[in-house]
Formats: sequence, structure tokens, C-alpha cells
Amino acid sequence: MLNPMKQVPALKIDGIIIGQSNLSVLTQVGTENQLPWAQKAISSGFNALEQILQGTAGKFCVGDEVSMADLCLVPQVANAERFKVDLNPYPTINRINKTLLALEAFQVSHPCRQPDTPAEMRA
Repeated sequence: MLNPMKQVPALKIDGIIIGQSNLSVLTQVGTENQLPWAQKAISSGFNALEQILQGTAGKFCVGDEVSMADLCLVPQVANAERFKVDLNPYPTINRINKTLLALEAFQVSHPCRQPDTPAEMRA
């Protein structure tokens, strides 16, 4: 079994299984390669997501009601911003993220407002 913790994602790099988080992956990638690796991985996902959202989005990711997809989008965009990903190629993602961030629930639960957020990343 690739992921013994039964969590997603699971990745095998040079025989090492990483199943906890992308931060674990970044540790394996090495300090000098973290930014370009993260930017490439995030951009790849956003390229696919942007295309999907063009067919599903209304006010939010799936129509005009907040869904689980929206709950996942805001932290992903925050992560993209953290790794300085150019978000201009993703107008649908940007529009939905801005719409979500106008809602109080998303403002107070934003990743930069979590208790374990490093001080330099807090809002």
C-alpha cells in the first residue's frame, strides 16, 4: 500500500513515501528547489482547475451556493500566494476567491488567521 495512513496525497520520491502533506514533499525537494517546485506543482493544478471551473462555476466553484470545493479553494490560493505563483492566468479562480473572501466565514477562517500560522505569515 503506497499510503499506509490512508491519507491523500501520497508520493514516492527516491523510494521514500511521503503521505502527510506537501510541506513534507518540500523538505524532500530541498531548500534550493522549494520555490520552483511549489510554483510548478501549484500552477499545474491551477491550470486544470481553471478549465474545470469554466464549466462549473457560477458565483462560486459549483454554481451559486458555497460548496466543499470553495472551502478547499481559499487555502489553495493562499498557498499559491505564499509561493508567489502568478495568479493572472487564472481569472475564474481569482474571481471566486475574491467573492469567497468577501464572506465573513472565509475571512475569519483564512489560513493566515490560524493559531499555528507562523508569525511572518499572519494577517
